[in-house]
Amino acid sequence: MDNQAVSALWSCASATCLSLDAKRHSIEPNPDGQASPDVNNNNNNHNKSTTTVDAHSRKLRHIAHTPRGSCFMALLLLLLLALNFRHAHSCGPGRGLGRRRERNLFPLVLKQTVPNLSEYHNSASGPLEGAIQRDSPKFKNLVLNYNRDIEFRDEEGTGADRVMSKRCREKLNMLAYSVMNEWPGVRLRVTESWDEDRQHGQESLHYEGRAVTIATSDHDQSKYGMLARLAVEAGFDWVSYVSRRHIYCSVKSDSSPSISHMHGCFTPESTALLESGAEKALGELAIGDRVLSMDVKGQPVYSEVILFMDRNLEQVENFVQLHTDGGAVLTVTPAHLISVWQPERQTLNFIFADRVEELDYVLVRDATGALQPQRVLRLGSVQSRGVVAPLTREGTIVVNSVAASCYAVISSQSLAHWGLAPMRLLSTLQSWMPAKGQLRTAQDKSTPKDATAQQQNGLHWYANALYKVKDYVLPKSWRHD
Repeated sequence: MDNQAVSALWSCASATCLSLDAKRHSIEPNPDGQASPDVNNNNNNHNKSTTTVDAHSRKLRHIAHTPRGSCFMALLLLLLLALNFRHAHSCGPGRGLGRRRERNLFPLVLKQTVPNLSEYHNSASGPLEGAIQRDSPKFKNLVLNYNRDIEFRDEEGTGADRVMSKRCREKLNMLAYSVMNEWPGVRLRVTESWDEDRQHGQESLHYEGRAVTIATSDHDQSKYGMLARLAVEAGFDWVSYVSRRHIYCSVKSDSSPSISHMHGCFTPESTALLESGAEKALGELAIGDRVLSMDVKGQPVYSEVILFMDRNLEQVENFVQLHTDGGAVLTVTPAHLISVWQPERQTLNFIFADRVEELDYVLVRDATGALQPQRVLRLGSVQSRGVVAPLTREGTIVVNSVAASCYAVISSQSLAHWGLAPMRLLSTLQSWMPAKGQLRTAQDKSTPKDATAQQQNGLHWYANALYKVKDYVLPKSWRHD
């Protein structure tokens, strides 16, 4: 609603109140108990009218000069305001409320590629790994895309255009969402994906399900330059405006070592300090254990482990290693948040592990038990087996004496902590229920304390849901890519 409309509504409401007040005073008696002369004359000549006016004035006084009447007027004004609000722009067709994010994107030009490298360069989609046939062992690693917001050409009639790698499906679904936002009523069209008929020359990532050729459902070629730009923004590793008829996009292999673990984890061999003073490997940690953490002021506190965001003792991953001048070594996945002390500003920030630089300061537990800044002397990388990501109530944990977040992937510690609030609430409600030990038989009580942790193998369902929606609700600059 514009300012003129608001002013008009306020004027209308004010005039109504003034009118009510004027009518009330026009018939009130004088201080000596006698009515005004004009009213007396009217009473002599129009007794019936006076009776009507008196009744009407009493009704107006009741409306305008009682708390209930004031509330009525306020509600009336709010109703008028609500009826005059314009509908908010939605994020996209059928995708909820909220204004569409303003972007300043420039379309690609014909024959332009992003990045300006060979498709098979390690910094682009990476080298070929070999064609995949239906009877190949790797075929089971490909997935089907049934996104209803994407139009699949499928000229072969075999459904091959829906077959692709997991990373390709993830980026394609992101692009489909962007297309609907950019051009309401238009869908993304896939003209070619996995190719089992070898129609793309001797070497092609189509044979591995890592490439797609795309267009728009309305076949409007004037949109294709911007479509290519949207593909870049969606996260495809190599995009080419190869032809006026379509755009070519490809991604890295799902097994590529250059793709960091999308979640944040520590190695199972890393240790945490229990409230009892004993150290315990994260791979043996149990829900309910109280471990050393850090509060919002940077002070050490003990906090309860309420769940495991991720836990897989067999998964091989690439890790970042931070070595401090005090001898502490932290091994963590690149997307994990690490607390970094900035002495110039006297502030504590959380940044992704792979963005920590040499000579940065991290908080390390010293011999007195306090968390003190130590300088990062060396950074490295290592491949190791197993990932563990415990979540404490504080949202932080001290691992190998180094203070770190329990969160990853997004750059905001506070936002991530807010996103896990339902799990903290659930844990609190469960703590009010009868203890599990009180409900077990004597045989059940022999079950080890960490049975819950041992049974989990993989990503927690709630964490997985958050990771899936992050690409749709958070700007790219907030995410680890």
